[in-house]
Amino acid sequence: MSAVSRQVVVLQASWEFADEVIKRGSRIFPEEELKTLYACIQCGTCVGDCPSGRRTAWRIRHIIRKTQLGMREAVLSDETLWNCTTCYTCQERCPRGVATTDVIRIIRNIAFEEGYALERHLAVARNFAKIGHAIPITDEVKEKRKRLGLLPVPPTTLSYPKALSEVQKIIEIDGFLKKIQR
Repeated sequence: MSAVSRQVVVLQASWEFADEVIKRGSRIFPEEELKTLYACIQCGTCVGDCPSGRRTAWRIRHIIRKTQLGMREAVLSDETLWNCTTCYTCQERCPRGVATTDVIRIIRNIAFEEGYALERHLAVARNFAKIGHAIPITDEVKEKRKRLGLLPVPPTTLSYPKALSEVQKIIEIDGFLKKIQR
């Protein structure tokens, strides 16, 4: 390709998506904490220390940078977004104090709201809506629990059907049930 025929692609960076993440997240986290998103300098400490990043394609700094650049669709549709285990290792080690894990949690909430959740996560959510647990307790698990001196089922909605009924009412009123049934 000659120098004359090459096209230069200019990325129009925008803080719009970062601002949205901060605004939506400030309902849960302190806004000043979330504004640390602007401070990321892409040093890579978060990636180097990430336990999930050692075993998956998860690179938190890529998500943070794309968020800073306003690449909303690329961030929300990135399947690696769901590889974060929310262990807070990256956030605790960030030399700039960026609230990385909290930002990822907010971005995932936005992604979920807009239909980007992976099917495997929807299946877990459906289990929760149906039985109050992410993973059903099988007879085999009940037996193992007994051998360990535990009750066959944990003291959760499995032991308290009224609590399950209350959880189900909440997720229906909240609209969560509709979101996971799509």
